[in-house]
Amino acid sequence: MALPAEALFIIDLLALFAIYVVIAMSLNLEVGYGGVPNFGKVLVVAGGAFVAGWFPGRILALVYNIDPSIDYISKNTLVMALINSHLKTDPVMALLVFVVTLCLAAAVGAALGLLASYPAIRLREDYLAITLTAMGELIKIVGYNYIPLVGGTLGIQVPDCLAFVGGEMRFTFATLIMLGVAAAIFLFIERLVRSPLGRVIRATRDDAVAASTLGKDVVGIRIRLLIVGSAIGAIGGALYAFYTSATIASAYNRVDWTFWPWVMVMLGGAANNRGAVVGTLTFVTARKLITFYKHEIAFLFPFDVAWLDFILFGLMLILLLMFRPEGLIPERPTPTIGRRRLEELMKAKAE
Repeated sequence: MALPAEALFIIDLLALFAIYVVIAMSLNLEVGYGGVPNFGKVLVVAGGAFVAGWFPGRILALVYNIDPSIDYISKNTLVMALINSHLKTDPVMALLVFVVTLCLAAAVGAALGLLASYPAIRLREDYLAITLTAMGELIKIVGYNYIPLVGGTLGIQVPDCLAFVGGEMRFTFATLIMLGVAAAIFLFIERLVRSPLGRVIRATRDDAVAASTLGKDVVGIRIRLLIVGSAIGAIGGALYAFYTSATIASAYNRVDWTFWPWVMVMLGGAANNRGAVVGTLTFVTARKLITFYKHEIAFLFPFDVAWLDFILFGLMLILLLMFRPEGLIPERPTPTIGRRRLEELMKAKAE
């Protein structure tokens, strides 16, 4: 049974929201809570996507004994057709490869975060931001020119790990899985920032000198923060590759995967996971509606509406910085224990 257009619109909206909220929360952890200006987020997002393009197809080709004489890159469409025909009747293997790929993407993202941050983490924030930006551009060049990785500029297909579902329900199941991953990451980050380590992270952000005088390893904390944030961001990149069933190097640019996540975090409110969720949902919904309806209102504008979302979101960001720099949901003190438990402790102390 075919789904109505409205349902497909909402499913695709929620899928993009799930992917972007994972990336926005990882960026919020780095810049919002830790004060690390990561302007190279595309580095780990592309890294996770490249893992999804490189690993599962090759490992499944070995598992299903696909003729090794068939070139994986030049005959990728044929290889993927053979792999997906097996996955339609092997859901256990499909889900296992999906989970293993996400774990491998997180490991590669963590390694890229360490590689990018370690040489410059001791520098001032502005020099660190420049270094991370340069590293973000480097991975795109690698994806373009190293053909065996993900097929260069032509890209490569990714195995359909939900091939056993079939039809339009595949997108519904994929969206539910991605929302589940996003919810798990939200709970993980919430637990992290409410722990004693979370207080130390915010202390290094607010006054690194004071934190270091109290014996805190500011450099080590920031490196670990970038490692964790990069691992989460790479999961977002892998999810996007699985959802689109392809990895194309040109799709991972600094606008979509660095600038837009920054807008989401600033819109919702930095150092606030709920703000990251609200900012991402607001942004993704607005952009989806603009993309869907902009050609119907093209006569209202004296320029090509292909640039409408860039202009509107750029203007929104300027107004946001001028009139509400704290975002829609400002940062608030983060208690390490719940209010009820805190009230119980205070009552016991009073008695």
